[in-house]
Amino acid sequence: MSDMPSIRPVTTHDYAAWRPLWDGYNAFYGRSGPTALPEEITRSTWARFHDPDEPVHALVAERDGALLGLAHYLFHRSTIQIAPSCYLQDLFTAPAARGLGVGRALIERVYALAQSAHAPRVYWQTHESNATAMRLYDQVAEKSGFVVYRKML
Repeated sequence: MSDMPSIRPVTTHDYAAWRPLWDGYNAFYGRSGPTALPEEITRSTWARFHDPDEPVHALVAERDGALLGLAHYLFHRSTIQIAPSCYLQDLFTAPAARGLGVGRALIERVYALAQSAHAPRVYWQTHESNATAMRLYDQVAEKSGFVVYRKML
């Protein structure tokens, strides 16, 4: 087994291996069983990754033919800069691959892709209880100090 995973864009052939990672990510945030996302959202999300007109993109981390992690990101306009911002919306590493550099490798690839898209900022959010991930995040980024508010309509 090689040390570092390969980070690459997701392909349509990856669905069967991507889906357990997606389900694991959603379960981590309490979206499983009776609170699971509707299947329509998963189907739509998957389709967006493969639509060249969509700003949503997906990466996977692969080692020895197995998918170990995912990163979903998108570019959007901002009112405080001319160049686009890059939002790292979803980041997940399979439990068996945690601590092996998969999350860091995915973040670094998003950074590189954002830089090549002339996006001067990559940002993301995580739940305050996600202490394990925040140890990594504290090494690769800075906390913005902003608090997120939301209202479901």
